[in-house]
Amino acid sequence: MRIITGLARGCRLKTPQGAATTRPTADRVKESLFNILGDMVRGRTVLDLFAGTGNLGLEALSRGAAAATFVDRATGSLIAENAQRTRLAAQSTICAGDAWQVLGRLQAQGQRFSLIFCDPPYHLGLWQRALAVLDGSTLLTPDGILVVEHGADEDELPAIVRLERRDHRRYGHTTQLSFFQWRDYGAAEEAEP
Repeated sequence: MRIITGLARGCRLKTPQGAATTRPTADRVKESLFNILGDMVRGRTVLDLFAGTGNLGLEALSRGAAAATFVDRATGSLIAENAQRTRLAAQSTICAGDAWQVLGRLQAQGQRFSLIFCDPPYHLGLWQRALAVLDGSTLLTPDGILVVEHGADEDELPAIVRLERRDHRRYGHTTQLSFFQWRDYGAAEEAEP
């Protein structure tokens, strides 16, 4: 696993021993994801939820994101090592702990993120729970983008009120990417004559 482009291009990321503990985003899926986002990554504040190796957040930093917060219960030291390897540690904040508690703490602190990656283990209902939690929070900025990676057979969206799926891509028989924004984002511009 490596950083594809930007400041840390080609830098290899360390993965945990016994790779069954994480399922890193495949390079081709990551490349497609960042091609879709394009220049929208620049200057954004990133939340990498269920960060694993830090792969997505570090790629965003390499491509010009302003800062990234990484959340993972088990891999905080690995993310820190990868941030050092890529020379992106100065823009990185690592929150090791239960994702739901960390999200509550970030919300209470008034943190806001303009790009959120959510890439939990598949088939445990975690992406649906995270989507519901984020839908009821102020963690995503008004112009923010939420990208959720989930299993190819995980199609059922939870009941969400404020977020809307704007794009959806399937990669083979294993992976889907769903892109969410606030329902009212862009409504003011569309209403103008």
